[in-house]
Amino acid sequence: MSDFPFGFGPPDPDRRGEGEPNDKQQGGADAFNQLGQMLTQLGQMLSQAGSSAGPVNYDLAKQIALQQLGNEGGKRIGFGSQDESGDTAVRDAAHLAELWLDTATILPAGATTSVAWTARDWVEKTLPTWQRLCDPVATRVSSAWTDALPDEAKQAAGPLLSMVGQMGGMMFGSQLGNALAQLGSEVLTSTDIGLPLGPAATSALLPANIEKFTEGLERPSSEVLVFIAAREAAHQRLFAHVPWLRQRLLDTVEEFAHGISVDTSAIEDIATKIDPSNPASIEEAMSSGLLEPRQTEEQQAALTRLETLLALVEGWVDVVVADAVGERLPGADALRETLRRRRATGGPAEQTFATLVGLELRPRRLRAASSLWKLVGDRHGVEKRDELWSHPDFVPTAADLDDPLEFAERLGHAGEMDDMDPIAEIKRAEERERTDGASEATDPDKAESDDGDDQDNRGNDERK
Repeated sequence: MSDFPFGFGPPDPDRRGEGEPNDKQQGGADAFNQLGQMLTQLGQMLSQAGSSAGPVNYDLAKQIALQQLGNEGGKRIGFGSQDESGDTAVRDAAHLAELWLDTATILPAGATTSVAWTARDWVEKTLPTWQRLCDPVATRVSSAWTDALPDEAKQAAGPLLSMVGQMGGMMFGSQLGNALAQLGSEVLTSTDIGLPLGPAATSALLPANIEKFTEGLERPSSEVLVFIAAREAAHQRLFAHVPWLRQRLLDTVEEFAHGISVDTSAIEDIATKIDPSNPASIEEAMSSGLLEPRQTEEQQAALTRLETLLALVEGWVDVVVADAVGERLPGADALRETLRRRRATGGPAEQTFATLVGLELRPRRLRAASSLWKLVGDRHGVEKRDELWSHPDFVPTAADLDDPLEFAERLGHAGEMDDMDPIAEIKRAEERERTDGASEATDPDKAESDDGDDQDNRGNDERK
């Protein structure tokens, strides 16, 4: 397959005939000829790529991804069993992993189905979630470009703006398709990047990719499969039984996207790099700086929250799986470290997020999160550790990852933690707020005199 995305092609060096006028003779007519050529090619590209409503052409993304994966993307491996699809091996590994996880966490099993996916299956099954992740960013970038145009340019462009929007959707679709192809050939499970990309309650492993991952590890493939199945099952438990988590992750991406702004000077620079007769040059110029917007303080805050939340998810899974399989699989420690290094060297997750969302996962945060969850579990027990997921206000913050020991100490001793009911604490806090509000409304003088005591009480409550 060529290096050009679907619908694009290299410029034709012989497109000018011998009888065509030189540059001076062409003058203004050349601009119209080039514009006509560009519009003709655009029409051909749009008709070839199919129609797709929205800021991203997901039909094109899927087509590019599946074409790049080719037949290898549909390959199935049975891990030495008689089942060529690998389903039996995956189900057996998932069943064993679930039994072991029952002893390491209070969260029950979250998956009702365990399946083996090919790389092509992964692309098709996860595309709806990628749409939720990419739409906010693509929508904002597209509108930012339109907003950056001068009014006279908007009026002159007229109906061409809709065609530009379609082409922008194709460019995003092309980028997404290439990223999905890369990810589909490398990911090991449906949650390999820390997000619930696949259908709910479905534990999915990619046997062909796991087989490639196993090469050179000097560990039995069946052992690696069980370890990977345990990680997938732990992710599924968390996303199934922490109902606010999935939406919080997606909402944070939208918060980041809302603040995207495009540098108008960058637009002018990109415009100088575009050859109207060569659509491939348009994609190359756009991809060189389009998804590198200036970050505001609000965006940086949203990125920090997203990075922290993803690190907490991965750190919790890391600790829970280590507790569940550590004494049962001889190579568990080595596999755990291998997966950590896989992230640290800039794996598919970091690259894809950096390209599509502008987010780079920081491996340092993952290790800090693992240390924090391990410390909390050792000091306060598995039950209290997992209860911290019961409400978003209870989970550690970025500052807590900087000092896990202080966070563990702040939670109190194990005896004090036994009396903590997270839901009851939320209700008591809400009740205090209502009571304080009513008291201040009826007796302003009393409210003023009690203000210091209330602050002290609230400080004590927070320390508890």
